[in-house]
Amino acid sequence: MDENREDIERRGSVYVDETVFSKTASDAATPHDASNDYDTSTLYGKLQRLAGKFKVEQRGIERVPEDERNDNSYWNIGTMWLAANLVVPSFTIGVLGQPLYQIGFVDGALVIIFFNLLGSATVCFFSTFGPAFGLRQMVLSRFWFGWWGVKLIAFFNLLAGIGWSAANIIVGAQLLNAIDPRVPGWAGILIIAFCTLIIVFFGYKLVHLYEYWSWIPTFIVFMIVLGVFAHSGDFVNTPMGSGKAEIGKVLSYGSTVFGFGTGYTSLAADYTVYQPSNRPRRNVFLATWLGILPTLLFTELLGAAVATAMTINGGDNVYMQGWGDAGVGGLLRAVLSPPLGGFGSFCLVILALSIVANNCPNIYSVSLTLMVLGRWTRKVPRFVWTVVGSAVYVGIAIPGYSSFEAVLENFMHFIGYWLAIYEGIALTDHFWFKRSFSAYNPEHWDDKDKLPPSFASLASSVIGIAGMVIGMKQTWWVGPAGKAAGGDLGFELGFAFAASSYTVLRTVELKVLKR
Repeated sequence: MDENREDIERRGSVYVDETVFSKTASDAATPHDASNDYDTSTLYGKLQRLAGKFKVEQRGIERVPEDERNDNSYWNIGTMWLAANLVVPSFTIGVLGQPLYQIGFVDGALVIIFFNLLGSATVCFFSTFGPAFGLRQMVLSRFWFGWWGVKLIAFFNLLAGIGWSAANIIVGAQLLNAIDPRVPGWAGILIIAFCTLIIVFFGYKLVHLYEYWSWIPTFIVFMIVLGVFAHSGDFVNTPMGSGKAEIGKVLSYGSTVFGFGTGYTSLAADYTVYQPSNRPRRNVFLATWLGILPTLLFTELLGAAVATAMTINGGDNVYMQGWGDAGVGGLLRAVLSPPLGGFGSFCLVILALSIVANNCPNIYSVSLTLMVLGRWTRKVPRFVWTVVGSAVYVGIAIPGYSSFEAVLENFMHFIGYWLAIYEGIALTDHFWFKRSFSAYNPEHWDDKDKLPPSFASLASSVIGIAGMVIGMKQTWWVGPAGKAAGGDLGFELGFAFAASSYTVLRTVELKVLKR
């Protein structure tokens, strides 16, 4: 058996016991896609039976057995992240460097490249866990944070997913308002939210199918934006700054870029769980990388280039006026509508609907995250939670519409902060303590007595938060390290504090509690 295990590891596959993907008694009692297995004497059973008739995904956070791993396409993995990031919010991250941080084009481009390389790597890495174990990302997190500790992580993941969806949908509503001022922000929000809900309601297969194709019209429109803007000659090579003030701007803008690039880390495995377990990890990593990194670089660099036009005549120009009137929607209108007329407005509609591709993974994973909070949440079908999550983020987006830029900036920092702490603990546990995929026992995913006790992970999370606070540089709080550096060091110190403290505390926990 040991020789077989070594041979499998050499081939790049994951060793699992024969029992890992067998249907245990526990699994048989939990919902899956066979609709005739549900007890119709309960409301839960009736809803699941009804969902099955309409081909709605019924599986929640239960482990996907090997015989149901029928997603054999690497293209499905790549296009998932290609479509989710080839969207206006990615473009907006590039734009923010100029109006919020007054950062030059070259240094802004370098920030975009470096911090996206850093942030996207964890999304690619954790995507490899889906095929290996057939478990969702928050369920996998139990192996690092324990049964109780993961509830805190799930809570932050809910805040991130709902908040990010709200920020994204505001961008789409701004675009629709820029096309026709008679479409108020709340109406645009409702339109995009409804389109998103229809897709995520049906689950994994429809989400992947939509992402498989939806990037194509969006890519065409972004190429039109590139061509029209290049032809206009309005690009300005805004100069780089220097000194401590410039370092501070780079660090703060880098935190925003990192937060966006790493944002899908906490749900990465959700979109590869139906891939066969014999998938080579390097191939899954590469498919994710090719989908996410080039897309982020293209959209954000394009946004940074367009934003330079706002500096023409000291800010007295149509680009700055569009930004002031309708945010990024007004900026894109200034690029497309005057030269292209009605066709430019049509392009803006396509870009507004691209928000659906960005929010699908957020809301789909919000429903799964809710099911990790407690056993009672698993008594509610996944598709019901998608409706609840959609209602919540719409309720946040409508009142937040008028202060979008500040909301997005602060929210990207928040995502970067908490995910840096999450990554610090998860990566330390995997590479320092487990050191191999074969060290996991995926059959223990729902057994709290065989998972880590959570003391080390919770304590390290608190210490990571302390590091975050020390490094922050926000309008409402500046930590001593952030003040000394002149920029935001929250995610860097959060990661360092969490990882280093977990190394010590988990060592003690293993010696004392033996698990």
